[in-house]
Amino acid sequence: MNPEPQERTPQVTGELIANRRVGDYHHLTFAAPGVAERARPGQFVALAVGGDTSANLLRRCFSIYRAEGGTVDVVIAARGPGTRWLTDLSARDEVNIIGPLGRGFPLPAEPVACVLVGGGYGSAPLFWLAATLRQRGCHVEMVLGAATRDRLFGVAEARRCADGLMVTTDDGSEGVQGWVSDVLPAVIDRSSAEIVYGCGPMAMLRSVTEVAAAHGAVAQVAVEESMACGIGVCMTCVMPVTGDDGVTRMVRCCVDGPVFRGDRIRWEAFDHGWCRVPQDAHGAITKSDASGAVTKQGGAQ
Repeated sequence: MNPEPQERTPQVTGELIANRRVGDYHHLTFAAPGVAERARPGQFVALAVGGDTSANLLRRCFSIYRAEGGTVDVVIAARGPGTRWLTDLSARDEVNIIGPLGRGFPLPAEPVACVLVGGGYGSAPLFWLAATLRQRGCHVEMVLGAATRDRLFGVAEARRCADGLMVTTDDGSEGVQGWVSDVLPAVIDRSSAEIVYGCGPMAMLRSVTEVAAAHGAVAQVAVEESMACGIGVCMTCVMPVTGDDGVTRMVRCCVDGPVFRGDRIRWEAFDHGWCRVPQDAHGAITKSDASGAVTKQGGAQ
């Protein structure tokens, strides 16, 4: 299914209702009529930052934590000038919001066991997904991980909305010391899960995909590639994904994702935050002929 035409995506002025500190993060709630009603788990919103006179031209994109009753919730880690501007906002401040954007998590046609894996504040969209899956009769287990206890998000909520929960931290300050991939095999086997949903750092999503495949489950992951525009124009979020026809193409996460089947992503192309174009990808530069002309895989010679 093609993404909806860009002109039909709502752009609204959202009024901040609440800004709550949760561990290392901020939970912001905006009144955003027209956005909330169209959203579904796994989609995201793009927020303008800095105000009308700001030099910060690029929006910041965040997964939707919840969308209900005309409000949209996001969870933000203050890392740079844009996110710090957002987390410093007070109630009744206004932010221009575009959304919902992207493709959300695909839902199973029949009730099946599912495991939802979140890393840090990447776990935010999984709680809405968990509620949706349970409404469909699915058994839902959750695995939440982070470097430290303060960087976990939603542990108490996970205990309420999931049938089972495992927590990991790198330093052992809460739950099992280690990574989510250390406990995931046992959770998949115990629950006989057929689908593993994930959201978090790319390295974590790769390991989640590998564990899921090794245990006979399909991984559906929401990637965390940087998005500068959120609407498919700037091409900063391209990454290699293999299609149904077996051909690898560089796709835009913001419009073709952010959710992809984990086993279709070319994980080996990612290196320390950078993504290279695989040589066998459609359109990739593969060689130069004797005259110096460049040929491209899958393109005109």
